[in-house]
Amino acid sequence: MRNPFGRRSVTDLSPPAKLGAFVVLLFWAFVVLFPIYWLLVTSFKTPYQVDKGPFYVPFVDFQPTLDAWRYILVELGNDTLRPYLNTVIVGLSSSVIALLMGAAAAYALVRFTYRPRVGVIGLAIGSVAFAFIATALGAPFFLAAGSGVAIFAILAQAIGRRFTRAMGNSDIAFWLISQRILPPIAVAVPLYVLYQQIGLLDNIVALIVTYVAANLPIVVWLMRDYFASLPRELEESAAVDGASVYRIVRSIVLPISAPGLVATFLIVLVFAWNEFLIALVLTSANAQTMPLQVAAQNATRGPQWWAMSVLILIMITPVVAMAVALERFITRGILVGALKG
Repeated sequence: MRNPFGRRSVTDLSPPAKLGAFVVLLFWAFVVLFPIYWLLVTSFKTPYQVDKGPFYVPFVDFQPTLDAWRYILVELGNDTLRPYLNTVIVGLSSSVIALLMGAAAAYALVRFTYRPRVGVIGLAIGSVAFAFIATALGAPFFLAAGSGVAIFAILAQAIGRRFTRAMGNSDIAFWLISQRILPPIAVAVPLYVLYQQIGLLDNIVALIVTYVAANLPIVVWLMRDYFASLPRELEESAAVDGASVYRIVRSIVLPISAPGLVATFLIVLVFAWNEFLIALVLTSANAQTMPLQVAAQNATRGPQWWAMSVLILIMITPVVAMAVALERFITRGILVGALKG
């Protein structure tokens, strides 16, 4: 007689092990989802119920009310709508731009070979520094920029060939991801001074540019590994048939890279959507985003937890819905059957 509690195969778990794994996963799901449930029930509480709680079950422990929702969506309608639209515009725009630029750079680092000379790169950095210093000392911007370009061209032509040490594709990729090692607080003040000088403080353009620069290394790093896993045979077959590089990327690489692109887009979107420090430094009222609006509910009388809960639910709903909607697309087996037998 077969043992009902035994393992059916070498790779199969026994029923007690399955039960234990199910209990652990159920407990972990409770830990993950309970904060969302607590936000939801708190949004339907009055200040008195929040202070005298905790109350867990609506209609049992407390009588739910829409006062907090009415306060956020009606009484503070414009003050809620403006940062929400700013968050949508900044998050989507910066994510799309970072994805386009980062995917192109990642594909180039995987399929092409680059050997930039370290000395030439140093000359370029020195020329840019010269242009900034000349502008700071009072020289006209276009004159300083032109002088920097001319200095770089002359020096690169004269001594550029003497530099022998070069960087490889892996060095370039590591340099890109190393930009994320620097803590954001280290660049917050320089960014503030820069945007103040060019008149972009409290402007969503400043946030978009900053978020693109911050998230571009992540896109390059993730998509570089994804492109490296794609079969070269598909691109080589198309090249033999006479397809150009742009046609290969458009017709072959991008369609089969859709899962990686979507996953990377969601990761970058979450980073831009939830970013707080840079938005706090660079904005005040016009370009304020939702994380700042949530933090603003910490009034002089203490945190307004009921209002915070409503704002957080409004803030996270689009990202969660987008992740749920794209989950099937991410897990779809696009590469299955792509290679001919």
